This record gives sequence, structure tokens and C-alpha cells, in this order.
Amino acid sequence: MFIAGLVGVAVTMLLVLVRVLAGPTVYDRILAINLFGTKTVLLIAILGFFSGRPEFLDLAITYALINFIGTVAVLKFMQYGDLGWTSDATDDSDV
Repeated sequence: MFIAGLVGVAVTMLLVLVRVLAGPTVYDRILAINLFGTKTVLLIAILGFFSGRPEFLDLAITYALINFIGTVAVLKFMQYGDLGWTSDATDDSDV
């Protein structure tokens, strides 16, 4: 059962990599990279469960948070072209 789970996740990861390389739009590629990160979290959780090491679940949750923050940052960059505040923003404190 362990091997079947790992093989299933590995096959879907390979299919997602095909979508990353052949995605028609940039948003398809971003979605595929996010899905690849999600499958990586699942792979870490499966490995931790079957090897009897519950601390792998902590690593999987941490990786999921990093994956989410990275995806949001890339999407913000794609929409606005910048990740931070603009340097010529007006200061409303002296109004």
C-alpha cells in the first residue's frame, strides 16, 4: 500500500511537470507549480506516516505555508509588477 501511494503521487507530480513545461499561459504554469508543491507536501506526509516519524508532518505543514506564500507573491508580482510599496508613495501624515 505504501508503494502504491508513493507511485500515485509520483505519477501525478510527473504529469504536473508536463503542465509546467507545456502550459499555454503563465497562470497555468503558476497553478501547476503550486500543485507540485502541494503534491510534495503530500509526499512528505506519506513518508512520515509510513516511516513512523510524526515530525515529518511538521515539515510538511511548514513547506505548505512556504508554498502558499510563494504562490501569492508570484501572483502579486504578475498582477502589479512589484512586490513591495512604491518608492514615490505619498506620505499622508503631514496633511
